[in-house]
Amino acid sequence: MKQVLFRGLTALTLSTALVSLSTSCTKDLDQTPKFELTPDKVYVGLAGYKQVLAKLYGGFALTGPSGPGSGDISGIDAGTSDYIRQWWSAQELTTDEAVIAWNDPGVQEWHRLNWDASDPLTRGFYSRLYYEIAICNEFLREATDDKLNSRLTSGEVEQAKLFRAEARFLRAVAYYHVIDLFGNGPFVTERDPVGGPLPVYNTRQQLYSFVESELTALTTDLAPARSNEYGRVDQAAAHGFLARLYLNAAVYTGTPQYAKAATEAKAVVDAGYTLSTTAALPVASAYGRLFLADNNVTPAKNEIVWPVIFDVNNVQSYGGTTFLVNGATDGADAVWQRLVGQTTGWGGIRTTSALFDKFFLAGGDTAKDRRGRFYTRGQTLAINDLSQFKQGLGVLKYRNVNSAGAAQGASLNFASVDFPMLRLADMMLVYAEAATRGSGDRTIALNYVNQIRRRAFGLPIATPSAVADITDTQMTTDFILDERARELHWEGTRRTDLIRYGKFTDATYVWPWKGGVAAGQGVDPKYRLFPLPASDLTANPNLRQNPGY
Repeated sequence: MKQVLFRGLTALTLSTALVSLSTSCTKDLDQTPKFELTPDKVYVGLAGYKQVLAKLYGGFALTGPSGPGSGDISGIDAGTSDYIRQWWSAQELTTDEAVIAWNDPGVQEWHRLNWDASDPLTRGFYSRLYYEIAICNEFLREATDDKLNSRLTSGEVEQAKLFRAEARFLRAVAYYHVIDLFGNGPFVTERDPVGGPLPVYNTRQQLYSFVESELTALTTDLAPARSNEYGRVDQAAAHGFLARLYLNAAVYTGTPQYAKAATEAKAVVDAGYTLSTTAALPVASAYGRLFLADNNVTPAKNEIVWPVIFDVNNVQSYGGTTFLVNGATDGADAVWQRLVGQTTGWGGIRTTSALFDKFFLAGGDTAKDRRGRFYTRGQTLAINDLSQFKQGLGVLKYRNVNSAGAAQGASLNFASVDFPMLRLADMMLVYAEAATRGSGDRTIALNYVNQIRRRAFGLPIATPSAVADITDTQMTTDFILDERARELHWEGTRRTDLIRYGKFTDATYVWPWKGGVAAGQGVDPKYRLFPLPASDLTANPNLRQNPGY
């Protein structure tokens, strides 16, 4: 069951054995987190280690120790501070795939691409990333060979070493996101002395080398693919994030690594994961089933390599998929609420005509593509005012109903949809893109793309189709970019994809309200990176601001 991992987390949070960081992240990154319970009372046996491991995983789903209104970090609304909500917003609200109606501080600046170093959302996500790094570091300080051998039985030590590998993976993911969003930043590991000097500044290349080294080691240190408890990572997850790292290496380091991206992506494809091809009609297509409240069971879970767990009763926050369900729903529209399985709606996020066009304009797919599910009743395609929720189409992707159509949120109005941080179809498209860039086997790549498209059109994935299939000639690099938008929209990949293609800030590709004008315009290239928060530059003189800020 998907709640197993978090049972220990509940006990740990109730005991308030949690990390407390000050407003300045870099000031405290090398500090021992302040516990009311001392380590010798927390790390008691294997169960104690698993409780803290659950907290590390929970850092991606929960916001604080006392329920959905509490926050681990300060200076930002607790619900907004959720890791997945912040990552999604940075990756989607800044692109053609999403706009938001609210006028909270900083939120409109993200879509208009005109933020600065004092932007509260940027500071909030930066703090969340380094909070996750800090709690992983502290776990690793307590999981050395000496401490494991002194606290655990010989039979427990090997299992605890797997926990240690998972903590390294979660820290590597947080550092990967630092690389992607901020480029450069402070760097601290468990080896840095507690209470020592302020964290050192690392360049994007230095952080890249660290993450690459960690993930490479974890392809053997983690549990074998598909052998771990649901919600926990394995060797395939390490291969998957290496594939993403290498796919974007030209951006991150100036040196393309497409051959390595293809190799790592294929390692995931060959690990035994399978595309979800069983529909739950009339509830959802085979594709849509991946984003329902029971995506933790077969067949959906066979495609998701790493899910971040959410549960209406046990894993609650105002971020994550609750944000993606409720935030994308009109609270005054009972039909809309019924479709997504909630009894409320926050009236916030919609999409632009640019994503809609990927499905319905000439050159894109037809209405037969079941991935493009838009709510149009009472909505306009054109957006003349970003603050008006009725302008822009609704996206019916994350839905808090199960495969039988039963609502899971009920009166609680939290979501049980697990967020797919990494799934098989993404890796198949990574391989395909690498092949279009001269690395990888184009025949294999074309087969991957056509399997994905056949599933999208509701067809058997092993049977060639004149309706869904493309030819080798049609499989261009630009086609893959559009196919990634169709397959992976609202999954937190779009900003990175557009930057890799040189289309994020440039005037060669615009979308509604890019650059703050209705028709869209090019913006300063500095926005390919977020600035380091001004408050941290003041707190840590070792840091250097990104160019242009």
